[in-house]
Amino acid sequence: MSTYADFESLRTAPERKRHPNAKDDLRVKARALRLEGMTYERIQRELGCSKSSISLWVRDLPKPERRKKPVGTDMVRAQQGRREAHERRKAEYAATRRAAREQIGAVSDRELFILGVGLYWAEGGKTKPHRPQPQFTFTNSDPDMVRTFLAWLRLVGVTEDHLRFTLQIHESADVAGAERYWIEVVGLDASHFGKTTLKRHNPRTNRKNVGDTYRGCLAVRVLRGSDLYRRVEGAWCGIVGAVNSTA
Repeated sequence: MSTYADFESLRTAPERKRHPNAKDDLRVKARALRLEGMTYERIQRELGCSKSSISLWVRDLPKPERRKKPVGTDMVRAQQGRREAHERRKAEYAATRRAAREQIGAVSDRELFILGVGLYWAEGGKTKPHRPQPQFTFTNSDPDMVRTFLAWLRLVGVTEDHLRFTLQIHESADVAGAERYWIEVVGLDASHFGKTTLKRHNPRTNRKNVGDTYRGCLAVRVLRGSDLYRRVEGAWCGIVGAVNSTA
C-alpha cells in the first residue's frame, strides 16, 4: 500500500532544474500510478505517453511486485472487469464521435470551399522549381476524403468531362476488385479511369496496408486545371493571411 512518504517522493524526487512544461502533470500522474503497482504498459494505456518517458520519470521508484495470475473465480472476475472496461471505452468513443458529428451540422458553400482548399493543399500536387505547371491532382486512399473532394470540385464548377482517375495499388492486391470499388465511390463509369498503376510487391517489407480493406490510392486529376490551381493557391494564401492576422 502506498504511504504518504511514497507520494511525497513524487514531488521531492531529485531532478535537474528545468522550466515547467506541459508534461509536468503527466510525470506526477505516472509516478503515482507506478507507486500503485502499475506496469509501464498500463501507465502508457492510462496516460497515452511513451514508455521511454515513463521510464525516465519513474526510474528512481521501486519496481512493483509481480502479481500472481488470477485463477478460478478471480480469473473470471478479472476477465469480466476487462470486458466491462472495454465496453465503457467503446461507449465513450462512440459518444464523443456522435457529439462531434452533431456539432458540425449543415456545411455552407463557403465552409466547403475553405475545406476543399485545405484538402488540396495537404494532399494535392504543388508547383516545383523543375515543374512550374503541375497537373491538378489530388491523391488519397480514404473514400470519404475523395467524395468530399469531388463535392468541392462540383462546387467550384469542374464538370465530369474534365475528371480523370488513376488507381495506384500494389500488384499483390485484388486489383480488379479495387477498380470496381473506386468506380462505385466516384459514381462515374470506367471511361473516366486511366490504366491502373501497379506498385511492385516486396515480400520482405512488412506492409500494414493489406487484406480485404486495402484498395490502394485514387488519384483525381482535373484536365486543364492550371487556372483552378492558381485559384487554390491564392485562396490558401488568403486563409494563411487571415489566420496570421488574428494570431
